[in-house]
Amino acid sequence: MNRFIGKTVLVTGAGSGLGRATALAFAAEGASVVVAGRTRASLDETVRLIETAGGTAAAVVADVTDSEQVRHLVQESVARFGGLHIAVNNAGILRGSGPVADVCEEDWDAVLRTNVTGVWLAMKHEIAHMRGNGGGVIVNIASNLGAHLRIPDAAAYITSKAAVSALTRATALDHIHEGIRVNAVSPGASDAPMSLRPGETEAERAERVKSQNPLGRLAGAEEVAAAVLYLASPEAGSVVGTDLVVDSGSSA
Repeated sequence: MNRFIGKTVLVTGAGSGLGRATALAFAAEGASVVVAGRTRASLDETVRLIETAGGTAAAVVADVTDSEQVRHLVQESVARFGGLHIAVNNAGILRGSGPVADVCEEDWDAVLRTNVTGVWLAMKHEIAHMRGNGGGVIVNIASNLGAHLRIPDAAAYITSKAAVSALTRATALDHIHEGIRVNAVSPGASDAPMSLRPGETEAERAERVKSQNPLGRLAGAEEVAAAVLYLASPEAGSVVGTDLVVDSGSSA
């Protein structure tokens, strides 16, 4: 399929995991992809993988918690490929595990700053460009942990991702009249580094997941990416403000 020929796509948190898989998937369908994150080496590896497969990509180092860096990221995306048509706000962190009363303030602040404020800042600057250039599409990466499912000892992450889901819906209503369509994808445990527990191997994770969700396996990173591409595609032209859960039935 070539649904994204002529489109420029920005993916934050694209140095590994779901962000990398999403960047590869967009490039495979013809998009020019800007991959963003805080670590140059991992971004360069994503670009190398895309170019080896025949795609087009560029890396821009940026911290989504810094407004000026995000503004520059959007400007660079436009400068390098002539526009910004689609943005996937995927950058996020997982910190502050344990009961609420035991979470340190530093971890709480870091999770909310990256996972919520980072998404807000990204959309703020992406929309500032899109609203004056014919509109666009934004897909935010939330989580099944949050609006859809709660577990013990993860309050900071759960709170942040529930906020991303609510922020997505609010933004969708604010900006659909400007031709900017905003949705979210909420992955569950997927084949990405963040789903590994400390010291856990991939084989041990697979065994653990067998008893933890109805499907009995992790969602593949490519399966989550496919959901993102659907929401970004013309086939989803009337989908506005949804939160698409991809979690192997865990929150059904």
